[in-house]
Amino acid sequence: MTTVGEALISLLEAHGVDTVFGIPGVHTVELYRGLARSRIRHVTPRHEQGAGFMADGYARVTGKPGVAFVITGPGLTNTITAMGQARADSIPMLVISGVNASLTLGKGLGFLHELPDQRGMMEKVALFSHRVENASELPEVLSRAFALFVSGRPGPVHIEIPTDIMAKPADGLFPHPVEASTPQPDAATLAEAARLAGAASRPLILAGGGAKMAEAPLRKLAELLDAPVVETANARGLLHKHPLGVPASPSLKAVRVLMAEADLVIAAGTEFGPTDYDMYGDGGFVKPQNLIRIDIDGKQIGRHPATLGIRADCAATLEAMGELLASSRRNASDEGWGAARAEQARSASLEEIGPAMRGQVEVVEMIRDALPGSIIVGDSTQPIYAANLYYDHDRPSGWFNAATGFGALGFGPPAAIGAALAVPDAPVVCLSGDGGFQFTLPELGAALDAEAPVIFVVWNNRGYREIETSMRDVGVEPVGVSPAPPDFCRLAEAYGMGAERLEAIADLPAALKRARAAGKACLIEIGVE
Repeated sequence: MTTVGEALISLLEAHGVDTVFGIPGVHTVELYRGLARSRIRHVTPRHEQGAGFMADGYARVTGKPGVAFVITGPGLTNTITAMGQARADSIPMLVISGVNASLTLGKGLGFLHELPDQRGMMEKVALFSHRVENASELPEVLSRAFALFVSGRPGPVHIEIPTDIMAKPADGLFPHPVEASTPQPDAATLAEAARLAGAASRPLILAGGGAKMAEAPLRKLAELLDAPVVETANARGLLHKHPLGVPASPSLKAVRVLMAEADLVIAAGTEFGPTDYDMYGDGGFVKPQNLIRIDIDGKQIGRHPATLGIRADCAATLEAMGELLASSRRNASDEGWGAARAEQARSASLEEIGPAMRGQVEVVEMIRDALPGSIIVGDSTQPIYAANLYYDHDRPSGWFNAATGFGALGFGPPAAIGAALAVPDAPVVCLSGDGGFQFTLPELGAALDAEAPVIFVVWNNRGYREIETSMRDVGVEPVGVSPAPPDFCRLAEAYGMGAERLEAIADLPAALKRARAAGKACLIEIGVE
């Protein structure tokens, strides 16, 4: 007899799942029944929040949904923060949990891990939440989840299975075909987009996280239009060192000037969120008057109406626009405007962020240059904030962090583990502050268990320095911003992990190369006065 738990594993395999992150418990034992015999790898974090962040990091570098298994009640509530981050950043994530036996739900009988309405709670965070009440539902709900990941704006999906359902017979279940595809642009809309772009003499492209898998068509279109490409934090790694690339935040005055000078703006996969476009809250961002928006989410387009809205996949739309423009003549009255203005915007942006932040950007550049083609996963810490303002990474999808959008502290270490397992040949560096690192410090053990060769770089300024500065700036006496850090190197060594503390930031490149050569997880601590 095949049980629901065993069928679940087979169905996940059929959907291409090769890794799940989770902590088993008495409420999910039956979900694990078929796992050992499957081709799916199980990775055990030290906390369910870590399971969600690992799934997030895995998804960001592969484009495939990250999958987490968690128990009912506290296991699932521990995962909500990671789901919130995935929802904010449009990351495909499938969270499968247990829930108490069907006949007990909603009765307040005091069962272990009981919640008044677990699914109702999850519906507020997930794209959808579904309870499997009989075995036959399982193929259909999984197909619905995987269809949603490709047909619209991705995010977290939650499926819960009652403990009494997990062990029921489930013979003869087969995966339903995923009856969905990525939305494609229609011919008439494309023709209008090409007409608008062809008529522009000073076009500009805004690239967001939705364009991070579309580097080739983005580059082609930018070159055809001679259009500067402004990259939000989630798009960094596109057009590295390209004359048209502007790896700077639209919150900077220099970038806003560039946008104001454009007579057409093409926004590809960006939601115009304040953490990208108005992070200082000065209200200085002005939506372009002549605007083409490309987004897979029609609701998102409606929130910031445009001259032309295209609900479609970014890569397909940029590719099609490039093909149309390549075969037509366009207004070339300002030929050469793009590269010259991109260079001016880069120079002005770097000057604008000031010497302190430029110094922190140099630290990130040290990591990039010491380990070319690396994936740098950040937490909310000073060098990450600085680099989100201005930094040119050298690998698409190789720069991401939780310092924009939802802003979950502690994201970096587990997300880096997920990324390292997804792309084992790439160097993966987690850059975290001492405060944020303590949120998910035990995941050092998970990195060793999973043989994930993450290089953990801890920027230790002995507290929440960014928050302390913010308090002082508005005349608030700092309180609660100086949590004492542990001896990170000794903690790493206690896990059996190599570690070293640097006397000077200039020693970082050599330390990174030593760590990479070791081929396993290790920790580097940088003391910051």
